[in-house]
Amino acid sequence: MVDRTDLLTELLADLTGESGELDALVAPLPSGDWARPTPAAGWTVAHQIAHLAWTDHVALLAATDPGAFFASVTSAPDPARLVDDGAEQFLAPPAELLARWRAGRAALAEALVAVPTGEKLPWYGTRMSATSMATARIMETWAHGEDVADALGVTRAPTARLRHVAHLGFRTLGHGFTAHGRAAPTAPVRLELAAPGGGTWAHGPADAADRVTGPARDFCLLVTQRRHRADLALVATGPVADEWLDVAQAFAGPPGAGREPLAERTEQTEQAEQAEQGRSAGATA
Repeated sequence: MVDRTDLLTELLADLTGESGELDALVAPLPSGDWARPTPAAGWTVAHQIAHLAWTDHVALLAATDPGAFFASVTSAPDPARLVDDGAEQFLAPPAELLARWRAGRAALAEALVAVPTGEKLPWYGTRMSATSMATARIMETWAHGEDVADALGVTRAPTARLRHVAHLGFRTLGHGFTAHGRAAPTAPVRLELAAPGGGTWAHGPADAADRVTGPARDFCLLVTQRRHRADLALVATGPVADEWLDVAQAFAGPPGAGREPLAERTEQTEQAEQAEQGRSAGATA
């Protein structure tokens, strides 16, 4: 059995590594590149970093002042816009935003170390241990880092840190179903993922009839809803496994909108560009 202190130390080290990789990607950017649109509708690169800074802030409140955390939830003008408003609230000029994100994630790491063993922190629709919160922060940092990388035309190599995202994706199998208004399945599911650098990450009973197999990065892209299943090399065997690929989400809260298949997104982009060209031609005629 892994000691809680050792596990939290490992998780926080990997969170630092994941944050550092994204930090190194955005820190050198000129101001104009912070305004680049990302695959998340209406969100720029700056929005993505502001979101991480905001979620670190509310996670810090959950770890140090639960009353203030609940007040931040209940005082939200529009609960449906809580995430978008949080990102907007933390937007700032790039240097200021970067400093705010760095300070916030460092403060959160210190706070999680101080959480007593066994204590559960409040979160959106659930409660989380310090280790679960650290795992969730790794997941979010990686997922929003993918959006930033996509906006910049950068392909990031997958790392062993994805094991935490994959683990969370598997543990939230039932949540994905219930978040979409479906009954959580009772049949077990086996997950077998090809890990970066070789080897296999496996979860669930080895003899389960329902199975999901494929590259670890693809599974992580699915459960963070960064790619549509049609664009991933994941294979589902059995009805429960197949349905899971439609509803999987590793994050708390209501169901996410997900992403359209890349082919459809490309077609929509081309149509929008053609329409814009048509409007421009009409304006100059």
